[in-house]
Amino acid sequence: MRHLRALCAIADAGSVHKAARRLGVSQPSLTTQLGRIERAVGGRLFTRERTGSRPTPLGRSVLSRARPIVAEMTALMTEAREALGAGSGARLRIGSTHNRAVPGWLRRLRARLPETDTTIRIDVSPSSLLGMVADGQLDVAFVHEVTGCPLDVPEGLRQRVLVAREPQFVALPATHPAAAREVVPVAELAGEQWMVDPSVDGEWAGLRRVFAAAGLDPRIVHGDYLTGVDLVAAGECVAPCQPTSRARPGMVVRPLRGDPLTVRLFVVTRAMPTAAADLDAVYADLEEAYREVAWSSPAYRQWLLRTGSPLLRHHRAA
Repeated sequence: MRHLRALCAIADAGSVHKAARRLGVSQPSLTTQLGRIERAVGGRLFTRERTGSRPTPLGRSVLSRARPIVAEMTALMTEAREALGAGSGARLRIGSTHNRAVPGWLRRLRARLPETDTTIRIDVSPSSLLGMVADGQLDVAFVHEVTGCPLDVPEGLRQRVLVAREPQFVALPATHPAAAREVVPVAELAGEQWMVDPSVDGEWAGLRRVFAAAGLDPRIVHGDYLTGVDLVAAGECVAPCQPTSRARPGMVVRPLRGDPLTVRLFVVTRAMPTAAADLDAVYADLEEAYREVAWSSPAYRQWLLRTGSPLLRHHRAA
């Protein structure tokens, strides 16, 4: 089953790198595993291209058999966990992409539901989390969708939008000349090296559109944003970031002029009409946690004041 799940993950993610992130393993170990599988079946299952990995004819044949098996095993394990959980108290399984609102969300959920076993799964891939909700592995997921790069939301899931258009800011070295500005034009960063995480669904495509619209072709380095923070502070690159991101020693956060890169923040759940009241409360906890971090971020607070965001009105009313 581990081998079959690995093959499906590579096919779904489109690359070994992205699949490794979703599976929580290193890329070299997944590459080694794929090599063992290919030797066992006697042929190549994926072609390695510059843009990622694509199934070969043999790979498509193997995947057509593997997917039903993986789906059945997932369903079996989900039913087993639900049967076990039925006798051990209430559970709430939530998932989220990285967002500073998540700790406050968890704090509120646990205060309001002290008898509920609340768990969290963090994943860089919104698509992976959507699939886990659809498969019954999660009850609720909080995800983002890059504008212009729609996610494939599985049928049967309910959506509720938290923020229809959240601007993405830029993290700059504190020594950069643009750090003195309140709002930074993208063109002013044309000569910089930009860091982007290609495993975050839609982010690289969205950023490419921003560059194309501005007539720019900057240098790009691929990596994860945790490492990126250190590189930005060291003056090695700039990087897109959430507006709630905090400044750190050597790094500042600034809005981009015209908000060229935006995302939609929303919550998905499986269709469970009888739990609607509880889900409303779960959403309300997240909404309150998001407003808290939005207001506590100086750059975002100034953006909210400047644009007259509905978030600001709700905060003042609270």
